[in-house]
Amino acid sequence: MPEEPGAYAPTNGIRLWYREEGDPGGEPLLLIMGLNSQLILWPDELVRELGERRYRVIRFDNRDCGRSDKIAATVPPGGGPAYHLVDLAADTVGLLDHLGIERAHVVGASMGGMVAQLIAIHHPERAATLTSIMSTTGNPLVGYPTPEAVAAVQEPTPTEREAAIDHITNVYTVIGSRTHAEAEHPRRRQFAADSFDRGLHPRGAQRQFAAILSAVDRTPRLRELDLPTAVVHGAEDALIDVSGGRTTHELVSGSTYREFPDMGHDLPAVLLPELVDIIDANARTRSALSTQ
Repeated sequence: MPEEPGAYAPTNGIRLWYREEGDPGGEPLLLIMGLNSQLILWPDELVRELGERRYRVIRFDNRDCGRSDKIAATVPPGGGPAYHLVDLAADTVGLLDHLGIERAHVVGASMGGMVAQLIAIHHPERAATLTSIMSTTGNPLVGYPTPEAVAAVQEPTPTEREAAIDHITNVYTVIGSRTHAEAEHPRRRQFAADSFDRGLHPRGAQRQFAAILSAVDRTPRLRELDLPTAVVHGAEDALIDVSGGRTTHELVSGSTYREFPDMGHDLPAVLLPELVDIIDANARTRSALSTQ
């Protein structure tokens, strides 16, 4: 794999590959990406702008993804997934432990939003604020995918580089913004190429997907959350229907909600300035982590 900045953090019996960027002395802000999505899916422009706003930005590859450790394909006695979303949340808390961070602003996208919610639920002392982007509650009646999105995501990824890049780009096209599809195509193809070159792990994606399917409905626990929360979703999202974001907002008392009519299951470049503003505004409601 090509060289890149970053390091391994031992956590929860595995190692996560992570990067620290932005202001080393700023408030910690943790970015958690989604299903089979490496840390590079957080656009550099977003990370750079958050750093310029004086945040210590941490992004990482989830287990079974990118440069982080891959999990042996063991099945627990009685069947079931190899691990659960709560394990990914524990991985993430362990990363904070490794970095000596007591509390961070937690931002998650897609599956990463589910993990971020679980950190707020099960480790409330570690989350200063929560931003849940294009995610859902665990209730199967909301946040459902379209048949086309399911088919695209479940289609096997070719092993040959150019064919794999074509396939991944097509997945991004199916689930991503339709309004900005033409403008986003070069970025989508670059993300696909960079993901392939860093190291794809299709079996890891299958295990992550099994963890999502087996997750407990978070509805009752989301009602109990008591921290500044921002919810963001796109009306063009084909992988997690916008009802997932709307319901998350309804459940979390006092949360703010921003619905982009021109956003799918992606982070289009044209929307990044507004997204940074939303994350920043939510974080500033608990400025300087005053409740630590």
